[in-house]
Amino acid sequence: MRVLITDPIAEEGIDCLRGFAEVDVRLGLHGSELLAAIGAYEALVVRSETRVSADVIEAGALLQVIGRAGVGVDNIDVEAATRHGVLVVNAPTGNTIAATEHTLAMLLALARSIPQAYASLKSGEWKRSQFVGTEIRGRVLGVVGLGKIGLEVAKRARGFEMELIGYDPYVSPDQARAAGIELLSVPDIMRRADFITVHTPLTPATTNLIGEKELALAKPTLRIVNCARGGIINEEALAQAVAGGRIGGAAIDVFTKEPATDNVLVKSDGNIIVTPHLGASTEEAQIAVAVDVAHQIEEVAQGKQPRFAVNAPAVLPEELELLRPFVQLADKLGRLYVQLTEGQIGPIELTAGGDVANYPLAPITAAVLKGILEATSDQKVNLVNAGVLAKARGLSVTEKKIFDIETYESLLTLEVGDTTVAGTVEYGEPRIVQLNRYRVDLPATGIWLLARHRDQPGMVGKVGTLLGNSDVNISGMQVGRLTARGDDSIMILIVDDPVPEEVLDRVRAIPGVGLTQVVAV
Repeated sequence: MRVLITDPIAEEGIDCLRGFAEVDVRLGLHGSELLAAIGAYEALVVRSETRVSADVIEAGALLQVIGRAGVGVDNIDVEAATRHGVLVVNAPTGNTIAATEHTLAMLLALARSIPQAYASLKSGEWKRSQFVGTEIRGRVLGVVGLGKIGLEVAKRARGFEMELIGYDPYVSPDQARAAGIELLSVPDIMRRADFITVHTPLTPATTNLIGEKELALAKPTLRIVNCARGGIINEEALAQAVAGGRIGGAAIDVFTKEPATDNVLVKSDGNIIVTPHLGASTEEAQIAVAVDVAHQIEEVAQGKQPRFAVNAPAVLPEELELLRPFVQLADKLGRLYVQLTEGQIGPIELTAGGDVANYPLAPITAAVLKGILEATSDQKVNLVNAGVLAKARGLSVTEKKIFDIETYESLLTLEVGDTTVAGTVEYGEPRIVQLNRYRVDLPATGIWLLARHRDQPGMVGKVGTLLGNSDVNISGMQVGRLTARGDDSIMILIVDDPVPEEVLDRVRAIPGVGLTQVVAV
């Protein structure tokens, strides 16, 4: 794998990448230069400076993964990456503590006017009376966004004996209550809070989440902190609210456009503290996010699903490890279906039975679609874009869960029209246990010769002898029949190499042998 790095990341991350890949560090590569270079690389690593547009992604014909050494991915066209089957990974946990501590530092600096007092004293002034601050003990802190960073900020704010209220549409009241936070709407937070800190991602729903209308609801003493993403708070409205005395002040680390030297908040003479996007700027965080992204790119190189894929089915890291063999199995079931059937694809039904039914099916469903589409699409198909490509073809999967089953701890069954294939996982390895009406037990790998035949003595021997005489080596065998002796049966011979068509014709010519085909699992 070749990896291109266009933004500065910690040397420890680069060393990790060099352990398994060829790495080129070309800082500041933008525009036409990036478009010209990206076609030679399977992976791209950026921070916030490089803009990874749809044009860049389209030019990256070999591109498999884009790694963002940090949290936000608003500088990456994730939708375009998904369409092209390119994974986007980030490092959402590596800078959690750094961003948390910077948020608290900004809040305290705002409460005590530390930057202004520093600047006054350094200029030769001694004006203690101008810098009377406010204690944060007993004050109401509104936390907008209760993800990892928001909750860590709340935990530390409790240590300052602050009263906590918060907003997050994806957190239940019970979860918030367990963290000591009362859930409220954004307008209610604006009315009650003495301090507000925002920790949401920047999405269409959160852009200008706090604007002129919301600021008009606030106490005149309200102080706002934003160490998340520029654009969550409307910058012009915030500057005017502080300048007009409608709120008490703001501390801002992030901006809609960076570098932000001309930003209205940076140029303000009011009680607005600014820092140049330092939330993740600790030595520990820089190392952590770089190493985290490097490990995820290595997982992609190994054919595994990385832990923090932004545009792949969301699964907790601990669940992902358990589901991995079932994702492999689902891909095999999709491949088998395509090879066992002809004609128009029918309704797709996936049933998860037993233990696996207790886990999210999204990555398993994506793997089924990948297996089905790979053989029929001229585009690169993977877990990232399988759902998008299927939707474009009008395909969808009906998921079912059955928690109590017999025989197997877990079972995946794929039914498409009249075709049924099923499998399980034993000792971490996928196995196929049903081919249409036949019960079998086969490792889900290799090249198989499938031959339906009359269930009578000598049939397997005749086919085996013919293959041996044709220099086709058999490494495994399975015979399945419907019910009793004498019924229709199927033999599955696992062979080392593809079977020539002329040999298949001779197998089909054996009396008693019916439909015969080769499938690659």
